[in-house]
Amino acid sequence: MKVAVQQEDLQLLAKTLQEQLLVEVSTAEVFEVKCAVKKDELMILTQHASDVIVDTQLIFTVIEEVLQSLAPHKEQRVQCFLRIFGEQIPYAKCFLELKQTGGRRQEAGGRVQGAGGDGGVGGNEEAISSSSLTYSPSIDEDEEEELFDPFADVPNLSAAKPGFQVKPILLGAALLAIVVLGGSAYFLTPPCVMSECKEMQNAEQLKTKSSQLMRRAKSEKELVSIQQELETASVALNAIPSWSPRYQMSKELKASLSGRSEKINQVVKALQTASLATQKVQTPASSLEELQTRQHLWRQAIAPLETISSSSELYGLVQGKLLNFRVHLHAVNQQIFLEEKWLKKLTAAKAVAVAAEKQEANAKSLNDWQKVQSTWLVVVNALNTIPWNSVGYQEAQKLLIDYKPKLVVVRDRATKERLAVQTYQQALITAKQAKAYEQQNQWQAAATYWDQALQTTKKVPQDSLYYTQAQSLVEPYSTALKQAQEKLQVVSSFQQTRTDLDKTCINNGIRICTFSIDNAGIIVRLTPEYDQIRQNNLANPYSENSDTAVDVINHLQSLREALGVIADNANLSLFLYDSQGQVIYTRTLGG
Repeated sequence: MKVAVQQEDLQLLAKTLQEQLLVEVSTAEVFEVKCAVKKDELMILTQHASDVIVDTQLIFTVIEEVLQSLAPHKEQRVQCFLRIFGEQIPYAKCFLELKQTGGRRQEAGGRVQGAGGDGGVGGNEEAISSSSLTYSPSIDEDEEEELFDPFADVPNLSAAKPGFQVKPILLGAALLAIVVLGGSAYFLTPPCVMSECKEMQNAEQLKTKSSQLMRRAKSEKELVSIQQELETASVALNAIPSWSPRYQMSKELKASLSGRSEKINQVVKALQTASLATQKVQTPASSLEELQTRQHLWRQAIAPLETISSSSELYGLVQGKLLNFRVHLHAVNQQIFLEEKWLKKLTAAKAVAVAAEKQEANAKSLNDWQKVQSTWLVVVNALNTIPWNSVGYQEAQKLLIDYKPKLVVVRDRATKERLAVQTYQQALITAKQAKAYEQQNQWQAAATYWDQALQTTKKVPQDSLYYTQAQSLVEPYSTALKQAQEKLQVVSSFQQTRTDLDKTCINNGIRICTFSIDNAGIIVRLTPEYDQIRQNNLANPYSENSDTAVDVINHLQSLREALGVIADNANLSLFLYDSQGQVIYTRTLGG
């Protein structure tokens, strides 16, 4: 569709330029304009016969004015060339920079040379020097040949200025019939047979006057008025009988008036069609088909006007209308191109939505839900780009009402699954740290981390994909927590026992025993100093220091009793040794 529209636009532009040159350049009898696009750059070639003297600056100026009148929607660089029929290399060129603000920059380079004999086009040097265009030596011929390849397949447009052709008037002989009936007779004398012919006079006057009226006509209403006069005069000529000496002339005059009437009718219908198209443009199109209908109307309006030759009295009126109609057709063509683009995007969005629904139905992992979310996001973003003045906008908005809630649901589900995965993984990480603390016998930290791991697994949402996996960790984590707490209780108990033993084994700042604790029980050893005192007192119980001996014995008894209490509190067995490793006292659980 894009290629067809572009080719039609190029042909419309070529016709407009060609016809405008015929109006503006009085010395040109034959011009041919071709338009092509190469590497997104518009190229315009104007050709003429070798014996035509051309004002190069005027040609380029007319082309520029037409292009500027089309109100370009973006900056456009245009190359223009002048060439003689039959030659391959242009003799002049210029560059036009068309801007939205109307500013321009022109550069031109070329050469002017004859195309055969003394009637060449080399007499334009003064016009070129006085123009605002600057010219430089001609470009390389190989470059020119390559440059003009795009015009090779462009169809030729006939643009000859036709001369006025006068048809010969054939005079017919008049036949006067005398009818005799019985003994009486009468002469038949209808209009324009024997008397003057007002019908012919009126028609001749109207033929001359209508030509001027047609040239001055500015509107459809004026053309309709002229057409009515022509039809009235043509009907009046029907009254001239076939035997009138003016009959043949009346036929030719009637044909001339009818021809003008038909030509006016052709233009009037085109203007009426354009009026209908203009009315439709006043309201936004609701479908692509409606835009295509408008495109068809503009083409119907343009086609008959393009058949009006430059010699026609209607040519001036038609050219002004044609330029405007072509601008409208170009605008419709562009709108159709854009609408097709948006409708394709709308169709693609609906197809992607179907794919998103299938993905959603089969989603079984966080990655799946994230893909579903991304797919719905593509759909919504695509529909949001369709502009409000597009024919697909209303449908896009209806789809968004349906699709946006689905995107929200999927986004929430993807977020829930992501949080579930993070929670599950955090539980695993916390449990791993708890095990590390167990290996270090740091039961307080181990119990704390096992409790955190257990609570984290319970936070995994029940409707998430990781709920079952998280639930499978609850039981082993609970068991590990219980064991860690038991270990912590034992360690806490050992710590109190150590404190009690430490206090018991020191008397008046002197350590009398050492100890160790394990699961087998409490092992206490008397220090060599204390053991030496004890042994001395036992060896000399009746010495003058007998009171001291009694105190040592009593102290050892008190020590045994205190250690027994500590062992009972720790629920451990007690083993008391002297400094030599001999058992002094034992106390087992339940003993």
